Amino acid sequence: MNEPATPPTNSPSAPPVIPDVPAASPLLPPPPSVPINGLGGAIQALLREPRCVMAQLGQAKSASLSLTLFLIAAVCSLIYGLVTGTFSGGDQLWAAPVKIAGGLLISGLICLPSLYIFSCLSGSRAGLGEIFGLVAGLLALTAVLLIGFAPVAWVFSQSTESVAMMGALHLLFGLVSVGFGLRFLHNAFAQVQGQSKSGLVIWTFIFLLVALQMTTALRPIVGKADTFFPTEKKFFLQHWADCVDKATGKSSNYEKR
Repeated sequence: MNEPATPPTNSPSAPPVIPDVPAASPLLPPPPSVPINGLGGAIQALLREPRCVMAQLGQAKSASLSLTLFLIAAVCSLIYGLVTGTFSGGDQLWAAPVKIAGGLLISGLICLPSLYIFSCLSGSRAGLGEIFGLVAGLLALTAVLLIGFAPVAWVFSQSTESVAMMGALHLLFGLVSVGFGLRFLHNAFAQVQGQSKSGLVIWTFIFLLVALQMTTALRPIVGKADTFFPTEKKFFLQHWADCVDKATGKSSNYEKR
């Protein structure tokens, strides 16, 4: 009897059948079925489910959430400012919180019209109220992250007398916090159907310039001075250079700023 022919060992095997599974878009927000309520709920959503915040800001009735985010930014920046004021004490315990909170919120409001214009030019249909909500989310996330850095800032403020070092430390914490806030804004910008991000990149540069200039326009924030506001106008790069010169002993008349 003839034995059945065995198939050659080198014959290609059939590829496994893989079912088609639609890939989930990382920018697709979850259905906003559960509303975000209260300060605590908004903070949790910002940190854990930012896409849910973006989705609810896109709804018709998002004014309450926008105001809640703006309030979070104000309260958290005031608390961080209080920690900043413990470095010098005295009047800085109330002046530093007012300046930090005011500088952060005013920077956002000053740059709000330009963001709305860039949003329209990019093809987005988002209204001014929705853009305000996105800026409020940026400010709120920035301020919440500053609260996370507050214990570290307090430790250094109680263990050093260097104004330049404390200023650099607060600047580092601020830039890191603003960076995460801007990432939230960039992701949210995609949700409002912005077709071009070039305008948003330009706006980001403008916002950073305004925020950095605020740190100089509202000085002193870390140290002490005889007046609440400075009597001399300076660009923030010039102010930083002057602080470094004073810290390294190039200026004999040292005045904390």
